[in-house]
Amino acid sequence: MNELWRLDAVRIAALVKSRQVSARDVAAAALERLSAVNPSINAVVDMRPGDVLAQAGRIDAAIARGEETGALAGVPITVKVNVDQKGYATTNGVTLQKDLLAVDNSPVVDSLLEAGAVLLGRTNTPAFSYRWFTNNRLHGHTRNPHDPTLTPGGSSGGAAAAVASGIGAIAHGTDIAGSIRYPAYACGVHGLRPSPGRVAAYNASSPERDIVGQITAVSGPLARSIDDIGLALRALSRRDVRDPWWTPAPLTGPEVARRVALCLDPGRIGTCEAIRAKLREAALHLEAAGWIVDEVEDLPPLREAADLQVRLWIGEGYEAKLAAAEKEGDPGALAILRGHQALGHATTLTSFSQALTRRATLIRQWQLFMETFPVVLLPVSADLPFEDDLDLKGHAAFERVWSAQIPQIGVPFLGLPGLSVFTGMTGRTPTGVQVLAPRFREDLCLAAGAVIEAAFGSPCVVDPAGS
Repeated sequence: MNELWRLDAVRIAALVKSRQVSARDVAAAALERLSAVNPSINAVVDMRPGDVLAQAGRIDAAIARGEETGALAGVPITVKVNVDQKGYATTNGVTLQKDLLAVDNSPVVDSLLEAGAVLLGRTNTPAFSYRWFTNNRLHGHTRNPHDPTLTPGGSSGGAAAAVASGIGAIAHGTDIAGSIRYPAYACGVHGLRPSPGRVAAYNASSPERDIVGQITAVSGPLARSIDDIGLALRALSRRDVRDPWWTPAPLTGPEVARRVALCLDPGRIGTCEAIRAKLREAALHLEAAGWIVDEVEDLPPLREAADLQVRLWIGEGYEAKLAAAEKEGDPGALAILRGHQALGHATTLTSFSQALTRRATLIRQWQLFMETFPVVLLPVSADLPFEDDLDLKGHAAFERVWSAQIPQIGVPFLGLPGLSVFTGMTGRTPTGVQVLAPRFREDLCLAAGAVIEAAFGSPCVVDPAGS
């Protein structure tokens, strides 16, 4: 019973609903696991055991009354500190927001609770959720549970480290430039960036999101199984009128040709050989499962999409962002903003409008391409997971990081869903590949991901060093 934390969400929900185990038993086991391993990785930075057990008790009471408890009944799930959870601070990893207490839940939190989840704790993020590394002055440094010398990824680094370590079966994350997919990749789990409009988002505690946040930022799940990713997506896709961008799109689309475009080096990013080998192997497994795979030399514009996403993301309100980072004094946030200073100062209303206009052209090109290839298989990153804090180790290292991440950064600009799928270990270093599909076709990402998972095996729970 004390190892219920090892189970996946699908199994936990089935056991709780059938009353073979109680939600309280599951919560107690999850809290025990959190206490055992979190001190060595610092993934969860706000946890209240009494609150967790009270949530579980309400689930058990509802089941005893014969009430429907939802698809995630009793499943322990972590929530990132950049979304509102009533009574908790929406810190986004900055000291400036340490007292920003939410008076209401975000749609994400309400959707998880409506589905019967037990919210286990809140996970760390870099300051302002800016980096592919997770460290800040308020909550400290999150470590990769496989190897503390590697980044756990960012910005959902706490989420990925938690779920990889058995702290919750599912983790909530957010993604505007890779912040779900890269931490999943770095920590050896799966992570889905849904299509914009799929998962409702809103923080009443904070000012309205800027334009790029509204049209490219998403919430989504990280987990140790593709089935759990699908289960979480169904729960998170719940309607919420507070988000004007939420779209009532079906979770399963019409049948399409099972055809995949394999691209080893999109945008000439210089994909390392270890990842090229994983991509080729994943392609072979898809072919064996009946998919048609064609290797393509390149894809519709991805590097340009990434460049324009950075212009929108960093350039919009650049001076205000820089002033906030300087007030916070966070080295990572300052490195990113100062590293893009020329772009920030050059972003005008005209250039911003031009980027949004060009976006329609690039999306059209990708949609036409995906009429032939409904699934694209490509790297998550050009490199294996980075040395921790690599972006703070000089200009060349900073540029290397940003260049390697083009396959992540370009996807939000295009409005596509993307799935990072674990493909085994190279020594102590996790590896993974990325699957893209057309807008609102997360079902195709999951279908291809399930084949890859079956071939490489599901991620196993990691015992972090020192735990």
